Amino acid sequence: MVTFVSFFLMLKLSRLQCNLDMPRCLISLTDNVYQDGDMVINVFLPLYTYQTKRTEGPENTDIHPWISPNNYQFVIALKFAIKEINTNALILPNMSLGYSIYSAGTSQEDTMISFLIWLTGQVKTLPNYNCKSDEKSVAVFTGTTWEISSIIGTLLGLYKHPQLTFGHFEPNMNDPGKFPSLYQMASKVSSLALGMVSLITHFRWNWVGLVISDDEKGVHFASELIPEMETNGVCVAFMEMIPVGHMFSMRESDVYNSPIVRNSVKVVIIYGNTDSSLGVLFRRWEHIFPWRIWVTSSNWEVISAMRHFILDSFHGTLIFSQHHGEISTFKEFVKAVSPSKYPDDIFLARLWEIYFDCAISNATCKSLKHCSSRGSLEFLPWYHFDMAMSDGSYQVYNAVYAVAHTLHKMLIQQVDIQGMKNHGKMKFASWKLNHLLKTIQFMNPSGDPVTLNPSKNLYVEYDILNFWNFPQGLGHKIKVGMFSPYLPPGQQLSLSEESIEWSTGLGQTPMSVCSESCRPGFRKSLQDGKALCCFDCILCPENEISNGTGKYIDQCMKCADNQYANIERTHCLQKTVTYLAYEDPLGITLACMTLCFSTITTLVFVIFVKYRKTPVVKANNSTLSYILLISLNFCFLCSFLFIGQPNTATCILQQTTFGVAFTVAVSTILAKTITVILAFKSTTPGRRMRGFLRSGSTKFIIPICTLIQIIFCGIWMVTSPPFVDEDAHSEHGQTMIVCNKGSATAFYFNLGYLGALSIGSFIVAFLARNLPDTFNEAKFLTFSMLVFCSVWIAFLPVYHSTNGNVMVAVEVFSILASSAGILGCIFIPKCYIIFMRPEKYSLKVMRHSFQWK
Repeated sequence: MVTFVSFFLMLKLSRLQCNLDMPRCLISLTDNVYQDGDMVINVFLPLYTYQTKRTEGPENTDIHPWISPNNYQFVIALKFAIKEINTNALILPNMSLGYSIYSAGTSQEDTMISFLIWLTGQVKTLPNYNCKSDEKSVAVFTGTTWEISSIIGTLLGLYKHPQLTFGHFEPNMNDPGKFPSLYQMASKVSSLALGMVSLITHFRWNWVGLVISDDEKGVHFASELIPEMETNGVCVAFMEMIPVGHMFSMRESDVYNSPIVRNSVKVVIIYGNTDSSLGVLFRRWEHIFPWRIWVTSSNWEVISAMRHFILDSFHGTLIFSQHHGEISTFKEFVKAVSPSKYPDDIFLARLWEIYFDCAISNATCKSLKHCSSRGSLEFLPWYHFDMAMSDGSYQVYNAVYAVAHTLHKMLIQQVDIQGMKNHGKMKFASWKLNHLLKTIQFMNPSGDPVTLNPSKNLYVEYDILNFWNFPQGLGHKIKVGMFSPYLPPGQQLSLSEESIEWSTGLGQTPMSVCSESCRPGFRKSLQDGKALCCFDCILCPENEISNGTGKYIDQCMKCADNQYANIERTHCLQKTVTYLAYEDPLGITLACMTLCFSTITTLVFVIFVKYRKTPVVKANNSTLSYILLISLNFCFLCSFLFIGQPNTATCILQQTTFGVAFTVAVSTILAKTITVILAFKSTTPGRRMRGFLRSGSTKFIIPICTLIQIIFCGIWMVTSPPFVDEDAHSEHGQTMIVCNKGSATAFYFNLGYLGALSIGSFIVAFLARNLPDTFNEAKFLTFSMLVFCSVWIAFLPVYHSTNGNVMVAVEVFSILASSAGILGCIFIPKCYIIFMRPEKYSLKVMRHSFQWK
């Protein structure tokens, strides 16, 4: 302890008195404002701040200390609260509160010197000794920075002396082991970060800069703010951490080379200690940052200097100010404050010297009587002194009442036990206040609840203020909204946007985004190496839509199977149900072709029946010709199964009828070809071929081949039969009802068997093509099978390259083309002979035909 204190003493003995730009009355670390009372509250405040002034030197600027009128409001709030208590007969009757005010320095060393002067009672401090004859101190107030409170709290903890701090809540000082008698007036649960992010997301800003002081308070705030921003899709354009002790080494390059200068982001959150280098930078940035939107807390609301044009760099700033009840008599008290009323207040005398040109006596360091009553704080411009009670002053006000209520409770508890001693006055050891301070709860005069227990701290509500800066520094703050964490999400923020004046000078809300929002029909595509808020907009893929706007369109939404996307990719439209209907031009065409070919086939059958005794009919086995014509008619007619709305029955009949009908037709052609071969081979006497021909064994080819196909179809129908299906992908905007083959393997096996039978028939016919051709149809059979095979070979690639109704049409067309090929190649020449060449009905021809028939 001795070593720790001595270190600071040796370091600062030479600085007990120093001239800081005021030659007539030296600013001293021993400066103290004291008012006696039965109990005294000691206060350590950062009453001096730093101002910048342009110079002719190489650094172009000068930084010097200056009494801070806004920080002096803490002193006024202290005096105001003590006056209220001393004049209130219901609190501490027959007792009075006093105060002793010290200026906390800008460094830890200066703060330690002021504290030791109070602790020891001597200017020449003697560590571990208390030279004060009568100790009246009951509590120590410290603020507004963590540095001031922590260094004093470390030593006060040894004495269990109550310490009340104001300013932002510091988690590091909430350790009862390290600071057993320290109480923070600020709420433990801060909703400032949540409120700022709610404001940002309300205006759809997603590209925001951060300027934060590099201290415990700033780091803690950033740790709350950044995750909240990420959760709500807000990106950090840059984050500048300003060291708090950087002001004396600050150069012009530090101002102009900062990321905040180089970055064009429009919205900047600034948070930290105004009395640090961040406050100095902020004042200098006003000359180079037009049209920025600052979002900050209440301690920054009056930091800018007076400007002579209407829109300066801080016009339109949005300020979060802690919501608290109105203390109506505070402004009247402020108006009455003057050096004549408080002649021993050296800090007030310096304030009057600066702003009201009231000289200070070089001998007494007091304001001269002839000028001390001149002026009033209400005459100062708002940016020098704000008549409204600030957040820090409100906490000082509550801290005084907290001590007063604690003393009052102790007075009630002990008055009956000890009686009134010391001429009717009660005295308490300061450490005895701790057990009551931890649990104290009361309502202050404005009606707000107050507690010093961190676990019972209530959420803080914030008023959102908009700063308007008029010419000659006639600024004005307008309440434009409120943030209440007590309300449900989505209702916590309330804003009156029409009342907001923007720094851009425009009536509409400015935008702060890295990339413009994607229009409907587009989606975000992140840019490589950049933040999530920086993206390109690309058109949604086919059959996908995006019907929203903004940064939330990460992915397009796929339309349902029964819907399709419009051209703009903004809406899903209902697909029309379609199939190869008779009403369609394609369906009508195929149906007419089917009827036409079926009619022709029937006419040919009638002709063959009518002319069944003619050599041309009898020579080619009339029975097989009849079977072939009937099977071809079925082949044509099965096309109707493919036209019209499919159902389960038609889907099954499509494949079975097609397979069986064509198998009968092809196997009949094979039988006719073998019959021709046997007829010509059997003309040689004694050959067995004649026996096969006369026995009619060739006719068994048809049922055998057909039975094999029927077995294949039966297996297919049992294992995986065709069924009605919907094809929602083949045609844009249409859902087609089609027959699903069920088993593709069975379908191709069926087709393959038919193909093998066709190729076999073609080979046999091809081998018989050069036989004598009086009535030999081998060549025509060869051509018919060539056409048949060509059609179905061409069918396969075309079938797989189409879809929907076209696929069905291709299959129908192949059925018609292959059947018509057989009909035309085999029967048209015979009809031609019957009608156009009747002379071939000669007896010689007939005899010849009967010989092999």
